[in-house]
Amino acid sequence: MTTPAAPFGRALCAMITPFTPRGDALDLPGVQQLASRLVSNGGCDGLVLNGTTGESPTTSDAEKTALVRAVREAVGPDVPVLTGVGSAHTAHTVELARQAELAGADGLLVVSPYYSRPPQAALEAHFRRVADSVGVPVMLYDIPGRTGVRIEPDTVLRLAEHPRITALKDCAFDLLGSAKVIASTGLAYYAGSEELNLPLRAVGAVGFVSTVANAAPHALRAALDAYDRGDVAAATRHHGRTLPLVELMMAAGLPGTVTAKALLTALGLPAGPVREPLQPAATEVTDGLLAAYEELTRQD
Repeated sequence: MTTPAAPFGRALCAMITPFTPRGDALDLPGVQQLASRLVSNGGCDGLVLNGTTGESPTTSDAEKTALVRAVREAVGPDVPVLTGVGSAHTAHTVELARQAELAGADGLLVVSPYYSRPPQAALEAHFRRVADSVGVPVMLYDIPGRTGVRIEPDTVLRLAEHPRITALKDCAFDLLGSAKVIASTGLAYYAGSEELNLPLRAVGAVGFVSTVANAAPHALRAALDAYDRGDVAAATRHHGRTLPLVELMMAAGLPGTVTAKALLTALGLPAGPVREPLQPAATEVTDGLLAAYEELTRQD
């Protein structure tokens, strides 16, 4: 099967941001340890920092820049490193984008401005302004459940004409709309909801940007690898095996940041606490996550 162009690789992790035990500072050694682990041994092709999973609403601009620099140092020049620069204010987003480029980011994840719910013409102007301000590629981030506004397919079609808007992280749960845009543009679509990793790949997406990949990158990419070998039955099996952990981490009532940090901590990996207003997972939640993880890794 032909694999579409994947500008940042196929298997990307939406990486958590490890904090020190009190949560008041970045754990930069832990950041570098986790980043190195995620891209080792055929795990993740690239990393996405400072996104929803990275707790971007509660990190400072200086912390965001420091995170990019630390990860770039840890993984070297050949691993794609993207960083979230979205905010509710276009001018602030532009400034974050410029800082990220200077810090060594290979691309930018730009979410729709949230809360204000701008109309489509304003959304389009926002994304164009950001893309015009930098020299690195932009990945649009469509997650209307959090932002309150959809990047409508017609808007995406127009934005795809911009030379630096090259990709989209898709959390819109609109398979028809996504398939139409994929069929009509050269945009690289990345599934942002793990249960759609394989369905979106089947209609032309190139890969995923995953929170669950913080803990189980190899299990998630196994489905893509099998599909790209032409073994759809194996791809379906691999995808199905991930679903119990996906459901517990992403669809059980807690933000993925909370569940990812709980599981990584249980595995003895760098994570640290979540920052308020988020609260840590309860012990029984962590126990369930660990059991699902262990069952998944046994199957591998």
